[in-house]
Amino acid sequence: MKMFAIFGNPIKHSKSPIIHKLFAKQLNILQQYKKIYVPINKFNNIVNYFFKHGGFGANITIPFKKDAYDICDFLTERGIKSGVVNTLKIIENNKILGDNTDGIGLLKDLQKINFIHKNSNILLLGAGGAAKGIIYPLINFGCKITITNRTYKNSCNLLKHFNNIKHIDVLKIEDINNIINKKKINYDLIINATSSSIKGEIPNISSNIIHSNIFCYDLFYDSSITPFLKWCLHHGAKKISDGIGMLIEQAAYSFFLWHGIMPNTTLILKEFKKKYS
Repeated sequence: MKMFAIFGNPIKHSKSPIIHKLFAKQLNILQQYKKIYVPINKFNNIVNYFFKHGGFGANITIPFKKDAYDICDFLTERGIKSGVVNTLKIIENNKILGDNTDGIGLLKDLQKINFIHKNSNILLLGAGGAAKGIIYPLINFGCKITITNRTYKNSCNLLKHFNNIKHIDVLKIEDINNIINKKKINYDLIINATSSSIKGEIPNISSNIIHSNIFCYDLFYDSSITPFLKWCLHHGAKKISDGIGMLIEQAAYSFFLWHGIMPNTTLILKEFKKKYS
């Protein structure tokens, strides 16, 4: 039986083992999948130990997606473009292949819930690994993205990573109010890619960004509404979604990389919501 795991810190909240169990059951595949807590600065040791002792594939969550990228021998195009990876697979000669399924998983979910179109103007909150992993597929789809972050330098570094390609811009978080007040811009979709919801916090951003027609999406998920989405509703948003759909979609692409078969995510999402949320 092939062994898989998800590595992260924190990891207790992860629903990935449940999702991959549902995938395996749906497709009649035997596998073992567990979650592994990784102390900071111990990622390489723990992941290498896992692979040396029979591990076949892994998912990587915060804050180790850059560390995962660094240990790869080979990368998919998505992994190369993102600069961070969330999926690892052992291939020939015990080499490690890295992929990033976050962006394609997010795009798939946004399409399913009708939160996105090819010309969507997106405000992306956050400039860390989570944000880095989702930008390329969204730009490739035809969207325009403005990155804003508590630390402006991190936003600029993220822009630099993508070689200042068209349709990506950066904005100081304190300048958002001025732009909205002057009616220079109107965002269609706001994506929270910060870790604020995990900490029970809200991004320090002007509420003027919220209007009744904006779509609000939190990459984080919880059994109850996330702090960010609660804040969005309070300030007038009508269309919100947490990241459970993305989690299932990105997990399906990981599953496909490992097994060569794609689960029916629509059925899995219904079953997950019915049994586990």
